[in-house]
Amino acid sequence: MSGFNLQEMLAQARQQAEKLQEQMHQIVVEASSGGGSVTVKMDGQKRVLSVVIEPDVVKSGDIEMLQDLVVAAVNAAAQKVEDTMKSSLGGMLGGMGLPGM
Repeated sequence: MSGFNLQEMLAQARQQAEKLQEQMHQIVVEASSGGGSVTVKMDGQKRVLSVVIEPDVVKSGDIEMLQDLVVAAVNAAAQKVEDTMKSSLGGMLGGMGLPGM
């Protein structure tokens, strides 16, 4: 077998997975909705770290709108985490030459 070492490939994959896990812990994204009325901070594991709601939104008394803004900000933050992880994962796997990745 010309240079194909399964154990070496598995060790590299394990190392890459550990790097990815470490990156997930370091990622923090922020997204907002309603022109900054609601801002959500989320980590790489998609855990919400904080939610900031501007006082004017609360004063309006429109609870449905506030709920929609929170949902939109959380979803936007989750998408940012996805995009960041895809970018990181793509860079990590780029040198491995795996077909279809």
